[in-house]
Amino acid sequence: MTAIRLLLVDDDPLVRAGLSFMMGGAADIEIVGEAADGGEVEELVDRVHPDVVLMDIRMPSVDGLTATERLRARGDAPQIVVLTTFHADEQVLRALRAGAAGFVLKDTPPAEILDAVRRVAAGDPVLSPAVTRQLMEHAAGTSAGTDNRRARARARLATLGEREREVAVAVGRGLANAEIATGLFMSVATVKTHVSRILAKLDLNNRVQIALLAYDAGLLEDDGDGGH
Repeated sequence: MTAIRLLLVDDDPLVRAGLSFMMGGAADIEIVGEAADGGEVEELVDRVHPDVVLMDIRMPSVDGLTATERLRARGDAPQIVVLTTFHADEQVLRALRAGAAGFVLKDTPPAEILDAVRRVAAGDPVLSPAVTRQLMEHAAGTSAGTDNRRARARARLATLGEREREVAVAVGRGLANAEIATGLFMSVATVKTHVSRILAKLDLNNRVQIALLAYDAGLLEDDGDGGH
């Protein structure tokens, strides 16, 4: 089994030491580098080629948001999990919009942080639908331009075919591929194909961004409790 190559980014040396001790003890994870600031990340990524970056959101020089935006703008970007101390945070939401695959709280139990790294390495987001909605509702209450965002999101989704749009809404509701396949009467392979096409057509990085776009477009508002 090939180990997941992990890069740790946090300005607190004690946090990095704790993460390194915790993550390095897992047989399937290899710590390939550490950085104390977001400004160091791109050079380190080029040098050590991580699969996943565990990224602190608040750092004194270049913060995790900026570093995430810079990395995800590249064609060979690793997956990124944001580290934060707050559930509902505008910067976390911006990092997700920039292409981070999810976030974990710094006081999250070690086993859950390990699980998050493994899931992201496998291509799965690490946000529950409830947490995603909490973040987006927080942003909707604090950000200007909601109507413009909705119009832009709907215009982008209008480029999708009918079945692609249905899959996008299902992804926004937090359904797994197998659940989407059952609900839309298609095979799991077909769902995966639709998801890949949605990502390509809309120039998105991952399923979290599909969910954000579906929310922005107002397509989840008739879902009551989010499908759960």
